[in-house]
Amino acid sequence: MSDRPARDERREDFVWWTKISSRWADCDAYGHVNNATYYSWFDTALTLLAIERGILRAPGQTSIGLCIASECEFLAPVGFPETVDIGIRLGRLGSSSITYELAMFGEAADKASAVCKFTHVYVDAETRAKVSLTEEQRSAIGDLLRY
Repeated sequence: MSDRPARDERREDFVWWTKISSRWADCDAYGHVNNATYYSWFDTALTLLAIERGILRAPGQTSIGLCIASECEFLAPVGFPETVDIGIRLGRLGSSSITYELAMFGEAADKASAVCKFTHVYVDAETRAKVSLTEEQRSAIGDLLRY
């Protein structure tokens, strides 16, 4: 994430947003959303962004982004029923990799419930050899770079 602690992340630090609603089945024995479900929600938000921006499933695309690293810091519980906002920004835009930084906020909260980071490396879809990001891919998400 950025240089500041996860607990200090705020809404205004993120650029792209989506909402996700909890389901009763998402809760664990403690009555709050299970940590693994947080990862699922973060992955859903990131996939929505990638499809919307044309860096996943774009016509004629020959590369795919493989997740090579992820981490999550859990800061506050989420329950049912609850809708959360997930914000995304880029932490790093490399020549063949992208590091996405995400945060989850309760609808009225300014402090994050969880923060997450995914690093994707782009490879040829058939050979799995590392490839450079195309100019189209870079320009589709460049506005998400915050630092």
